Amino acid sequence: MDYASTQASTCTSCAIQGDFSNYWVPSMYHVNTNGTFTSVPVSGGTVYYEQRVTYPGKNLTAFPAGFRMTAGNPELRAYNETEQQEAISHVCLNYNGGGPPQSAGFPTVNCPDGIRSQVYFPSCWDGVNLDSADHQSHMAYPLGGRPDGGQCPDDHPVPMISIFYEFIFDTGDFNWNGGPMPFVYSMGDNTGYGFHGDFVNGWDVELLQKGIDQFTTNDAGSADNVYSNNIFTAPAISGQQCSLPPMVDEQVTGTLDALPGCNPVTDSPQPVPDCAASKTLGIFTSSIYTDETSKGWAYLGCGIDTYGSPALTGPLQDDATMTVETCIALCGGKGYSIAGLEYASQCFCGNDLPARASPTPGVIGTCNMPCTGNSTEMCGAGNRLSLYQKCGSTCENVQFGIAGAGGSVPSVTAVAATYAPSTVAGPTQTPAPSASSASTASIAAASDSSSSTSAAAASAPSGSDGVGSGESVATSAVDPIVPSATPSAILSVIPSAASSAAPSSAPSAEPTACPSNSTTSSVTLPSGWTSAGCYLDNLNPRTLSGITFAWWGEKMTSSGCALYCSDKGFSYAGTENAGQCFCGNQLVDSQLEPDTDCNVPCEGSATEICGAPARLSVFTNVAPATRRRRSHLRRHNQYKGAHFAGASV
Repeated sequence: MDYASTQASTCTSCAIQGDFSNYWVPSMYHVNTNGTFTSVPVSGGTVYYEQRVTYPGKNLTAFPAGFRMTAGNPELRAYNETEQQEAISHVCLNYNGGGPPQSAGFPTVNCPDGIRSQVYFPSCWDGVNLDSADHQSHMAYPLGGRPDGGQCPDDHPVPMISIFYEFIFDTGDFNWNGGPMPFVYSMGDNTGYGFHGDFVNGWDVELLQKGIDQFTTNDAGSADNVYSNNIFTAPAISGQQCSLPPMVDEQVTGTLDALPGCNPVTDSPQPVPDCAASKTLGIFTSSIYTDETSKGWAYLGCGIDTYGSPALTGPLQDDATMTVETCIALCGGKGYSIAGLEYASQCFCGNDLPARASPTPGVIGTCNMPCTGNSTEMCGAGNRLSLYQKCGSTCENVQFGIAGAGGSVPSVTAVAATYAPSTVAGPTQTPAPSASSASTASIAAASDSSSSTSAAAASAPSGSDGVGSGESVATSAVDPIVPSATPSAILSVIPSAASSAAPSSAPSAEPTACPSNSTTSSVTLPSGWTSAGCYLDNLNPRTLSGITFAWWGEKMTSSGCALYCSDKGFSYAGTENAGQCFCGNQLVDSQLEPDTDCNVPCEGSATEICGAPARLSVFTNVAPATRRRRSHLRRHNQYKGAHFAGASV
């Protein structure tokens, strides 16, 4: 990936329009007793922008165009007293009883609320090189032995905005009760010392510099006013829609026989083995849509449906055995030219598609609910239509992850490739690999709708010790900024579940994704009502079945849904995927999910959260049952002993 490709992005999952950067860390797996590996979900992630370093006579500088760097060393398997090692840390989360001290490697005890993996990037630039052979030598940590603040050395005299990553892996779900460490990073590291991060700048440089210059007080970068300074604006396209199609034909999530690629588990550095099998890179769309061109229908993309003003006004069929084939046969048989599938079981027909409902070019969207009649096919989602159109003699499905209006990403075979998958926080875990044919044949795969079309362009720095070497995750950042070398409060994040999208003709090394929005939102509830959390929504039976798809003539908000359900005499209200409202008196066959799973802003108010695909933001007047606390306020030791607070994820 080069800077030009980031700027060709059609969307970003980051909180600020103008940040098309790529942010990566390794994904994590659980080593099962039978020798298989299960991917560990990411429940939250944050990237902090902070003003921590100085140099006499120089002001803090934004990352220049073309800049990239890494932090940490993926080959480390034991502690070493270096600045590189000091920048890596792990926190064992236990919200009910505290936890052990922060450690450089993996915690040695069970962490019931997960492991928070952290990396602090160097902030002092040599002022000349945008990159270096090891992707680190052009940067340095400040003097004084701390990675997170101080004066830059004379050979790296340019102070830059500092970035700090932290990601929460849900290790508590695996119930480790002693014995050998059961977790491993995707490059085969079972010690944790090899944790690392990669950054490829995609910022509008002038915009970032304005933000750095603007936020010079301790609280200037708070979430409440990040958009009120007339510098930053929110992206026009929801980060949920900004995703990358699979580009490596290999399973990277779920339970695997081996770590993806050539990554044996080691507690000491070992040469990467020579893979006998090659990996073919390209676009693999089977997890996005069903190819029906042989039947005369082409996939148009993921469109937006609006309750009260449907996109397709022809016949509707709701069927517990719905498939793509069923829907196009229904619409074609009735003389319609467009078929749309929604919410796993619904089929809509029409001949015209309004512009407001049309798919965004180059953007996959969030049509990620498996069809009720065939779980290998996608049938839209809440308020989202998987759209197919009848075609003539030339029938071609929409293209993704490419530059311009047509063409396709060429398939590339990378022999003896080394790669590791990405995992991303988000409401779904549909595999969506991405890959790179960098000079070392490094490849990385992504997962879920959180990865981005920008990654499709990435040609990240190559090298066994740099970007593209056993990397994975992907999470792009917060975007807000924290003021400078004096102690200051963090600019809280306003993240999202995907990553910047940059179409290109070349596949990328690793995808990116922004962390999920906090479910905290400005919801006004009826008297006696409270938020109950984020719940799984079932299709049959519905979790809330008193009134389904409630609508009162206004755009959807959680406030409006709760008031509507209360007025109708129900004790529960739930909003889902931006535009759906459900009422009921009990939660049927459901389960509490992480708060971050509910991360989609409401159609009627960007300050309120309305669930996510297959996730309900639930409100009730019933006393809530005791549950494990997942959201939290994190505090970190700051430069000069002060503290700053991070936003909940």
